[in-house]
Amino acid sequence: MKKIRKVLDGLTTSSPGGTIGSPSCGSAAGTPTAAATPKEIDIQETLVSENFQLCKTVRHGFPYQPTALAFDPVQKILAIGSRSGGVRILGRPGVDCYCQHESGAAVLQLQFLINEGALVTACADDTLHLWNLRQRRPAVLHSLKFNRERITFCHLPFQSKWLYVGTERGNTHIVNIESFILSGYVIMWNKAIELSTKTHPGPVVHLSDSPKDEGKLLIGFESGTIVQWDLRGKKADFRMHYDEAIHSVGWHHEGKQFMCSHSDGSLTMWNLRNTTRPFQVTFPHGKVQKDGRKESCKPILKVEYKTSRNSEPFIIFSGGLSYDKAGRRPTLTIMHGKAITVLEMDYPIVEFMALCETPYNNEVQEPYAVVVLLEKDLIVVDLTQSNFPVFENPYPMDIHESPVTCTAYFAECPPDIIPILYSIGAKHKKTGYSQKEWPISGGTWTLGSHTYPEIIITGHADGSIKFWDASAITLQMLYKLKTSKVFEKLKPGEGRAAELVEEDPFAIQMVSWCPQSRIFCVVGISAHIILYRFSKYDANTQIVSLEVRLQCESEDVISPSENENNPCFSEPGSHSPQPHHQHPASPGAGTPEGVKDSIPCIKVKDRMVRVPPGYQAELVIQLLWVDGEPPQQITSLDINSAYGLLAFGNCNGLAVVDYLQKTILLCMSTLDLYGAADPYQRLTRSPRRNRQSTSEFCMRGLSNFYSDSKKRIRTSYQSLTELSDNQQSIDMERSKSPTSDHVNGHCTSPTSQLCSAGKPRVPMVPEGPRLTRRGPGRPPFRKAQSAACMEISLPVSHTEESRENSFSRSRSSSVSSIDRDTKEAITTLQFAESYGRKNDPVPTPCLWVGTSLGVVLVIPMSIPTDQEERMEEPVTIGPSGAVLMLKGSVLRFGFLDLMGALIQSPYEVWRDLNAPENPDRPRKRKLVNFSPSSSQDTCGEGHLAVVCSERQAKVFLMPSQSCLFVHNITESSFVLRADVVSVCNSVCLACFCANGHIMTISLPSLRPMMDINYLPLTDMRIARTFCFTNGGQALYLSSPTEIQRITYSQEMCDNLQEMLGELFTPIETPEAQNRGFLKGFFGGNANTFDREELFGEASAGKASRSLAQHIPGQAGMEGMKVAASGVVGDLARARIALDERGQRLGELEDRTALMMTSAETFSKHAHELMLKCKDKKWYQF
Repeated sequence: MKKIRKVLDGLTTSSPGGTIGSPSCGSAAGTPTAAATPKEIDIQETLVSENFQLCKTVRHGFPYQPTALAFDPVQKILAIGSRSGGVRILGRPGVDCYCQHESGAAVLQLQFLINEGALVTACADDTLHLWNLRQRRPAVLHSLKFNRERITFCHLPFQSKWLYVGTERGNTHIVNIESFILSGYVIMWNKAIELSTKTHPGPVVHLSDSPKDEGKLLIGFESGTIVQWDLRGKKADFRMHYDEAIHSVGWHHEGKQFMCSHSDGSLTMWNLRNTTRPFQVTFPHGKVQKDGRKESCKPILKVEYKTSRNSEPFIIFSGGLSYDKAGRRPTLTIMHGKAITVLEMDYPIVEFMALCETPYNNEVQEPYAVVVLLEKDLIVVDLTQSNFPVFENPYPMDIHESPVTCTAYFAECPPDIIPILYSIGAKHKKTGYSQKEWPISGGTWTLGSHTYPEIIITGHADGSIKFWDASAITLQMLYKLKTSKVFEKLKPGEGRAAELVEEDPFAIQMVSWCPQSRIFCVVGISAHIILYRFSKYDANTQIVSLEVRLQCESEDVISPSENENNPCFSEPGSHSPQPHHQHPASPGAGTPEGVKDSIPCIKVKDRMVRVPPGYQAELVIQLLWVDGEPPQQITSLDINSAYGLLAFGNCNGLAVVDYLQKTILLCMSTLDLYGAADPYQRLTRSPRRNRQSTSEFCMRGLSNFYSDSKKRIRTSYQSLTELSDNQQSIDMERSKSPTSDHVNGHCTSPTSQLCSAGKPRVPMVPEGPRLTRRGPGRPPFRKAQSAACMEISLPVSHTEESRENSFSRSRSSSVSSIDRDTKEAITTLQFAESYGRKNDPVPTPCLWVGTSLGVVLVIPMSIPTDQEERMEEPVTIGPSGAVLMLKGSVLRFGFLDLMGALIQSPYEVWRDLNAPENPDRPRKRKLVNFSPSSSQDTCGEGHLAVVCSERQAKVFLMPSQSCLFVHNITESSFVLRADVVSVCNSVCLACFCANGHIMTISLPSLRPMMDINYLPLTDMRIARTFCFTNGGQALYLSSPTEIQRITYSQEMCDNLQEMLGELFTPIETPEAQNRGFLKGFFGGNANTFDREELFGEASAGKASRSLAQHIPGQAGMEGMKVAASGVVGDLARARIALDERGQRLGELEDRTALMMTSAETFSKHAHELMLKCKDKKWYQF
């Protein structure tokens, strides 16, 4: 228990608790600062560093860039390998495990030790790994690194401990699975082929043992040569040659014939009685042309030949289509008797595998399904029905159906929200699936005791929103919402959205959701906001649209040369009260074809529309084009259901909307929000910098992330993993596009106006008196980009240094006023019950505003409390109250009461506005935590405000605005995500930095609890999608198709083993069928084959040490847990363990010394007794 007792004794040091909290008030972690207040803060903090530990929990989604597939027919579990070295193991729903090779090498092939609870992986770095699956977090037991040869193919016979490994040189090696040591038995390529052959046969592309005789190994070489090798006799039984390259081989279960697929799209059938040529050659998709020649076909990459008792054999293959059929999708062909069924796939086929009833290759196979691994999907086809339907996939494999552009994570949701979302979403599910159960049903999983309702929301490039049930470490889609249905369909090349984002005009930038009131708000890339309400009933509605002009205006200049050197400045009196004069812009100033003014990017449907149950659009807010300039993208958003207000901001200013009355309450530039309380002296900038150097200082804070290339979310997967931030491309974009120079644009004040709140349903903000001063040759503004949702470019070091220096200067310094930029983005917003001014006696509704220059504004509001008055009387917004300051862009606000508990924002209890009227129970607004109904005992005495920026965290005491604690989070990097979260019945500040560190900081004392270097920020996708939630959990998009969930709670790490599913369940291996006397007598001596005698060291000898290197895995369960966690250990915990070990060693040393002393004493007494009794006779005793 850590008890913080804060006695503020009015020290003579400079107080940060005035109007502005100076960044110099403290620099050490959790440094308390002096403030003149009689209050005594007595808060007991219960969190300690032992409450925190970081580890990965579970990964959801489709494995990115899959490469290999394997299935255990007894355990019924599936494994998928990927190009990044990952392995996903899937069983029944809930059984989902992710493993990662430390090398990161691509997985070439997977081989289950059937019903043994183990898996062999062959990687592109020519290493074999043996994974133990008999634990919830699999770990590597052995590794074998080949030094001189490249691995091309592996084969492990059922119930064998000897693995056949084919190489690029054409040799075949044999590995003991138990010891992972190479056998001395080697099948060299020059012995396998005929001596008369003058060319190398190529790499080994196939290995399989004969179903008829396990002592016969079939080796397929890429050149078209097939050899059956007698393992006992160490010689080739026969050799077959075909003119086309071989891709795969499939045996008939009787072992008398097999089928090959070739590069010319042909299938050849070979009989062991006649090995000179195939007895059947077919081109399944090759038709005979008019001239009698066959069409040229694509290669058949894989073929499987499976027999069935009651029907003809199944021949399943991928590829083989004719080349002249351009544009045809990838296909899987199923030949069953004379029927040929071609299944077209949405994506290229990576691998497929038929699922059979028996694991024995010498029995009738009876295939019942075929698993098809595509580049971006996993499907399972039911072979037991003639129309071959697919099974409904229980795994969330369609997260990437459209590229994910933003995420949100909500833990401890109201328990009724998940069932109702599921019931609505279930009505829109696809039909036509197979009625049989999902065949991949291995493993066991039970709902643990440490579960609570969790929801993940993903926003996508096509404008769709998906709600996922994330309870109990599983993921299941609940409900899908398409925001594009609110707008008219865009014709090709039509609308301003095409000029703004080129592609995906409906892409989601950020979301805001209130689970209690079920109000949902979406921000799109076309500078639009959609507000949704939830209803269980369908309705006919007309969507209300509000249009907002929130755009920067250009300053007057003295000369064009000064204009070139002064991209961002403002006049001293531009934000002071003065009469504004309207000056219409001259036509043609913005675009060559004329100025486009007051036009939204996309058009909202202006007719009555029928909306189904679920989330129904109620209001759309759109930013307008102004004087040929596109609207800047929205960077921050907050909505409060109790107040009925919505606030949003961008790099130009702030707007507040009353969504109950459908009016705009406030539309003002950031500069005008300050009034007389502007913390900066914004003077005209001296023309001493060129355009390039000045642009590096514009949009400080989070705007350093803003990419200088065109901002758009593309549907291609490349856009999610690549950035174009090199300077050459930036300069090219600037030279090409008249709207691509936003950072170098000239901005002081957008349209500054206050709208009448009492005027209902205002379609757009009236222009009113506004100041328009456009100088000659002014470049228009390029759209801004929210660092919270879009790609981010890392700031350069000298920019960081300049930012740091600018914050450390004196506030009244004229040098500081020169370097200050007026381009100040709104980076975060939050409605709260707070104190707008120092002398406020009780909390009132306030809007907390954070900017990219590290300034915090508190705007008080007056909201009518009565329901009827609320719908008729205007909401009044007062001038800015408190002004606070931090280093770096403001990221997050949090509020604690004087006992240290988290204060929840007020909200309205959900009510269905479309429900039938009930005269006995009229629908009234029920508000929770709203100031008139809340207890004044807890809030009336004040509260603590936690403010976190990209560099710093501060705790302020409200209403005195005293800075109690300050902590510099990072000096060398910057914070990307921060949130005030509840962990272990307490609260803390969780931060994710650009250098990959995840940190937790206690509240309110701001003591560092945990600091772990989790992962380097190598991909901007992580920065865009990382988010924290309560309960010590977080998530991010680890690849374009996968969501990785992590926990930083020690309690959840301890309970993780219980929450995960078991991959291995003890199942008795099915017995082999009785072959009968005649079959056993004439079918060969397969049962007498002893691989141990043949491949063991006694007979085969040892392999060359230089050929392969054995690498032992981590032994023991504890070591495996550490390996599976994949996280750097907590330094503090290691130090404590080291101290405990030293203490135990000291105790052991003391005990050893005591034993030595005791032994010496015993020896001394024994010697004395011996001397005493030495001369005595026996009868004297």
